[in-house]
Amino acid sequence: MTHENTTRTIDAPPSSSDSWPTLPIIHGTSDTSVDAPEAIEVVGNQAENLDLVDLTTAEPSESQVSRTVQRPATRGWGRLHYGWTALQRAARFPWTLYRARQGAVMPPRLLTHTVTFGCNARCVMCDSWQLSTTGDLSLEEIEHIYRQLPPLDAVRLTGGEPFVRTDLLEIYHAAIRHLKPLFVHISSNGFLSQRIVNFCQERDRTVPLELAISIDGVDDYHNEIRGSRSAFRSAWKTLEALAPRRKELNLHLTVNQTVVNDQGLQQYKLLQERLKSLNIEHHLIVAYAESATYSLDRDRRIDQTEFATFSELTPAKVAEVLADAEQSASHLPWFRRRLRLNYLRGVADRILHNRSSRPKACQALHAHLRLFPNGDVPVCQFNSQAVGNLRHQSFAEVWASATAADQRRWVRACAGCWAECEVAPNTIYTLDFHRSANA
Repeated sequence: MTHENTTRTIDAPPSSSDSWPTLPIIHGTSDTSVDAPEAIEVVGNQAENLDLVDLTTAEPSESQVSRTVQRPATRGWGRLHYGWTALQRAARFPWTLYRARQGAVMPPRLLTHTVTFGCNARCVMCDSWQLSTTGDLSLEEIEHIYRQLPPLDAVRLTGGEPFVRTDLLEIYHAAIRHLKPLFVHISSNGFLSQRIVNFCQERDRTVPLELAISIDGVDDYHNEIRGSRSAFRSAWKTLEALAPRRKELNLHLTVNQTVVNDQGLQQYKLLQERLKSLNIEHHLIVAYAESATYSLDRDRRIDQTEFATFSELTPAKVAEVLADAEQSASHLPWFRRRLRLNYLRGVADRILHNRSSRPKACQALHAHLRLFPNGDVPVCQFNSQAVGNLRHQSFAEVWASATAADQRRWVRACAGCWAECEVAPNTIYTLDFHRSANA
């Protein structure tokens, strides 16, 4: 992946006259040229150029707000219904676990929905911000897709930067209504502080929300990695606004630190010290050299033969930071601790000992369903080849297709990656913990 200050052109799709009633009636300008110092805000499902001097902390303008349809109150799921559903899912889990460990094709249990590739950051390790938002699914189309999916244990809304979509709250509520998840996970760079806080306040709080804010170090280092002079200040403002209200908002806050170089390893303790004042969980993630999901090549498959990091890391520094991260994870609840140790020890084996193992049964295109902004159903983080498109095909047709079957054979033959977004679902639905994590 590359980080280039190139100019790209984004064409905003035409609006639909019969759009879903809650879709904001806000239209971005078509054929707008966006340079690297500026940022994209996806308004509804359309791209709008924001003239930003200090990165993307801007909120919708008054003219944009005045052209937005009033959002109706959302009917909550209800705690009794939620509790009863959780008990039913728990009772079915042993059967789900058995089938997942056998590699059986079954209805998905987890959805990772990339709601847009549009992003208001310019990260050195990601090309998402260079990808077009033309053709992103509208709210009406997303709701149509969600209606076809089975009830899910969890829904992850991600990007790009998901909060650049001004209809993210409606997407969230559509997921709650139709998919009945036991929790929702959202990954964000934290730049749009007020919008994020408003989202947390206005959402149906029956379902727990895990909000992961990306911070790769403190102050100027994080700004450099994220391509903005106010990246750290904006993300920290978001954390400070939400941390005291976690219980009230039924919110679990985490910080994901993505390590791309040795300097990032040195930032681990500095960031950990800053986070102590807010008592926020700190996750360490080691960046891969390449990702098919965020590649400019939209039809890509990266066969997993080794754990190739974004840049060469000094083994001694890796060992020291991983040991610190393990110690930091020791206070977490039992299952979260097991998941963290599983990931960290797998990283240690691959980087420090050049040793890896194939997962018991990778859940890509099995328990784990991915959905791209345009409706494509890819295979996994490292295989963006689409097995179908839910804008044009039914879910049942795509899930049972010959193309999906062929890609599942590729999944079963894969040597196995160690990207956390793939490792966690595999571990949860097979309980196949890395062997050293059983120590």
